[in-house]
Amino acid sequence: MDRTPARAIGRVLVLNGPNLNLLGTREPALYGSDTLADVEKLCQETAAAHGLEADCRQSNHEGALVDAIHEARTGFDGIVINPGAYSHTSVAIRDALAAVERPVVEVHLTNIHRREEFRHHSYVSGVAAAVICGAGTDGYVFALMRLATLLGEGSR
Repeated sequence: MDRTPARAIGRVLVLNGPNLNLLGTREPALYGSDTLADVEKLCQETAAAHGLEADCRQSNHEGALVDAIHEARTGFDGIVINPGAYSHTSVAIRDALAAVERPVVEVHLTNIHRREEFRHHSYVSGVAAAVICGAGTDGYVFALMRLATLLGEGSR
């Protein structure tokens, strides 16, 4: 049996926006009990299982998220992003994602379409290859699986 590890098909940036550092303690009835560390571990494991390398980051600051997205232009092959509240307000994040020309999968722990009216629109969705919402932390698994498929298709 060949025990050679699968060759990585790409490096993925997993970005989490404001307040996601409070996962596990912030409104657990809504967001669940998993912490950000749990989510990052899940992302690392899922990425590795699909031939990806994942670099997980979180910031409460819009400019720091934009800077990380800019870094993806040369250092990463795709982006999974949970922009949090910036989904509904940040044209800067949307424009940065469009500028890097990398596949993007947007994730939301909750179903934003069943929540307050102001959460129903996301600027990020318009530049994302896929949007996953309402699946809890499994959304990150689905996002990484989709990104692996997109990156695999691009390498053919």
